[in-house]
Amino acid sequence: MRILLVHDYAPPLGGAEVMNATMVHGLRRRGHEVRRFCSTAAMVDLPAGESPPEYECRGTTSRWRTLLQTANPWAATALQRAIDEFRPEVVHVRIFLTQLSPLILPVLRNVPVIYHAVWYRAVCPTGHKLLPDGRRCTSHAGMVCLREGCLPSHDWVALMAQHAMLQRWRHHIDLTVANSQWTAALLEDGGFPPVTVVPNGVPIAPQRAALDGEPAVVYVGRLSREKGVDTLLQAFAAVRAQLPTTTLTIVGDGPSRTELEGLCRTLALDGAVRFTGHLPRAEAETIAASAWVQVVPSRWAEPFGIVAAEAMMRGTAVVATDSGGLAELVQPDETGVRVPPGRDDLLAEALVRVLADRTNAERLGANGRTVALAQLTDDIFVDRMLDCYAQAQAIHAAGRVA
Repeated sequence: MRILLVHDYAPPLGGAEVMNATMVHGLRRRGHEVRRFCSTAAMVDLPAGESPPEYECRGTTSRWRTLLQTANPWAATALQRAIDEFRPEVVHVRIFLTQLSPLILPVLRNVPVIYHAVWYRAVCPTGHKLLPDGRRCTSHAGMVCLREGCLPSHDWVALMAQHAMLQRWRHHIDLTVANSQWTAALLEDGGFPPVTVVPNGVPIAPQRAALDGEPAVVYVGRLSREKGVDTLLQAFAAVRAQLPTTTLTIVGDGPSRTELEGLCRTLALDGAVRFTGHLPRAEAETIAASAWVQVVPSRWAEPFGIVAAEAMMRGTAVVATDSGGLAELVQPDETGVRVPPGRDDLLAEALVRVLADRTNAERLGANGRTVALAQLTDDIFVDRMLDCYAQAQAIHAAGRVA
């Protein structure tokens, strides 16, 4: 099968891009021909040894980005050329509303199309469904985005136009797939037809070694407000008061790093907390594999929670917020512990409960690995996506006959 994977960015900037690589490798191992279509935005960050996409169009991370993601004529033109040359049997569209724009949808009218939603951008202009004060947004996109301060006025006009264009051309999508029941429910509430759920998959990893030494906590991810790392630091100060030899390693970078390092100093945690910055995937995994607990303290409702799935695969206990896709991944007292978002007191309590009992930490991690091997491998994920491709082809063929 010839499959064209369409995505805003080529470099592995986050979990969505990592999943792109997982899909490409898995499909090619099965003998399918896969090509990628991406914008040139952030292409300078492509890691050494990583091949560029087969097809590209103009993109930008400059101040013109909002206009480009609303209407990117270069994307539509380049995508038409790619389809004419490659003649794909399925087009798999993932993140496309931060560079490529809805103008690509009419181009896809004559080919089976899957839209694979990995966050909330199709129903929320910020993609997070989170208000500036930290409350979860329950409204549909519109004036509320301006009234609540989610968007400045100069961006609101363009992004409302983008939203209208998406609604107008959404019928060119044959099948919508989401990475969790939570994401699917938000899309359906936003007007999408019934959504198929396919949980993400992660590569099978070696089981981590038996826990030893002093208790250790790890966070892996972006350092931005919605990720809740400030809540983690507040909680960790309370953990240290009860378990003074515990350490915390924070792997990742982002706009909140300076603020978080300042908070760390204010809480007198300098000797107990280490910020590594962004690390290559293999190095981050080595650090995470030595931790007793991996914590996912997100303030927003994570659409899936790929770092939690990776922790489960290696056999690490997970403490995560009780929202979004994380609530579907982490089973309380079976594979980890869940706590309400933003509650540093309850997060501290949960961490102490796991860190104070090595046997329990081992049990939670072992249970998580069992679940991951049975339900969350990359092979299972690719097989499910192939089933979705067949569904999209059948739906598209039926529509043409009708």
